[in-house]
Amino acid sequence: MRDSIQITLSVDDLPKHWYNVLADLPEILPEPLNEDGRLERLGDIILQECIKQESSAERLIKIPEEVRELYLRAGRPRPLHRAVGLEKRLKTPARLYYKREDLSPTGSHKVNTALAQVYYAANAGYSRVVTETGAGQWGTAVAYAASLMNLRSTVYWVREAYEWKPERRRLMRLYGAEVLASPSEKTEYGRRLLKGGPDNKGTLGIAISEAAEDSLKNPDTTYVVGSVLNYVLLHQTIIGLEVTKQLEVVDVVPDVMIGCLGGGSNFGGFVLPMVGKVLRGEVKKKIKFLAAQSEAAPNLVKGTYQYDFPDAAQILPRIKGYSLTHEFKMPSIWAEGLRYHMAAPIISYLRDKGLVEAIAYPKDEKAVFEAARMFIQAEGFIPAPESSYAIRAMVDEALKAKATGDERVIVANISGHGFLDLEAYGKVLVI
Repeated sequence: MRDSIQITLSVDDLPKHWYNVLADLPEILPEPLNEDGRLERLGDIILQECIKQESSAERLIKIPEEVRELYLRAGRPRPLHRAVGLEKRLKTPARLYYKREDLSPTGSHKVNTALAQVYYAANAGYSRVVTETGAGQWGTAVAYAASLMNLRSTVYWVREAYEWKPERRRLMRLYGAEVLASPSEKTEYGRRLLKGGPDNKGTLGIAISEAAEDSLKNPDTTYVVGSVLNYVLLHQTIIGLEVTKQLEVVDVVPDVMIGCLGGGSNFGGFVLPMVGKVLRGEVKKKIKFLAAQSEAAPNLVKGTYQYDFPDAAQILPRIKGYSLTHEFKMPSIWAEGLRYHMAAPIISYLRDKGLVEAIAYPKDEKAVFEAARMFIQAEGFIPAPESSYAIRAMVDEALKAKATGDERVIVANISGHGFLDLEAYGKVLVI
């Protein structure tokens, strides 16, 4: 079993609980600030069930049976692959593995929390959900989840990506979503920004503000959040819980776990169950938890651990995390999902305590797309631009192992596929 190329779990192995790392942290995570009533107003913006989960101290939080059924319909559990082709290309003694989150119906890990949040929204009696999206993967996941539960959905999409991804735009609309370029004319904040110049390309912080404003003004609507907050990472631990079981099947403990990071949802969901094992002393081995970022938005690498607003309009409460500040001007990159000013509070705390490391790759993206091309030709799967950052870091770690002759176990999360991002590959690699 040690040399298994594909490690699968049965439907009976699908976790029954999400893992909450807050229960195992050595101290209480810094709480959001309640300035000008923002914390009280939060209940009018996002779901009460999610607010409850945000500060829960329970280690295991039960996944509703209806959500587990939705996970099964979405193809969970997902396989863990041994990257034998990439190992041969690199001539590395390291063993490389990658988790296939690209196999979801919409092509990314984002459905893991979209299904949960939209389920809670439907149960609470809402008829519409609203959200933001950067690369478009989250918006697609929300549109998909809403369509399954017969809710209306509105997606505020960062204009930069909205304009160059018409096929993903069509996919969201095929699921029934209203898709708007952000900043938009639909919100007061969007209209104010557009008065300053109609060519505003937007940011994730702006799109979050528009979604929050929309939710606040419409009682039939609730805002479902794509990243950063504790409960989003909680739902995403379905990934890491499966990976932990799969590594046990082949009797290995990883030396390195890698994921790309913008806000932190896929990285957190991937590593937190193993981080918990380290915190509880169940794993004695030193594990490197590595977040791969872009120099366009290196919040963990160059940010400051501070309180900051997660949105540009300052509607939401300030939270503590590594931030470049909500007013930071980020250059354009093809991996739009990584272009966010702030890292999740949980990941930021772990970074501050030295349990998480981070690396940022140049914003021209040549290094990450070259690594993706090698991966595509060796393994045959096309990763999303964001996932290419994790692949670049995995390649770099494998080359370090080659230089030292170290048989390390390196595991990466492929957070999404790149079938709707081929233009990006064409621009960077000139193919």
